[in-house]
Amino acid sequence: MILSEMREGESARIVAVNGESRLRRRILEMGLTKGSEIYIEKYAPLKDPLELIVKGSHVSLRVKEASQIQVVREAGEGSHAEETA
Repeated sequence: MILSEMREGESARIVAVNGESRLRRRILEMGLTKGSEIYIEKYAPLKDPLELIVKGSHVSLRVKEASQIQVVREAGEGSHAEETA
């Protein structure tokens, strides 16, 4: 599944970051690395960008950028990434 298909309130773990080298490097520099747990905080009113929590930090991504990140949903949707930080 790709990150841009997830809904608000869902948690996932990143399994791959794709895209051209500049975009991929930028995403990785923001802490969105393979194995990182993420939590979808909210989407903007027009559904772009989306705000997520990764490693205790709030990060905003365009939906186009989020479509380059492959994730797997975490079991127990009630788990919030901020609570584990």
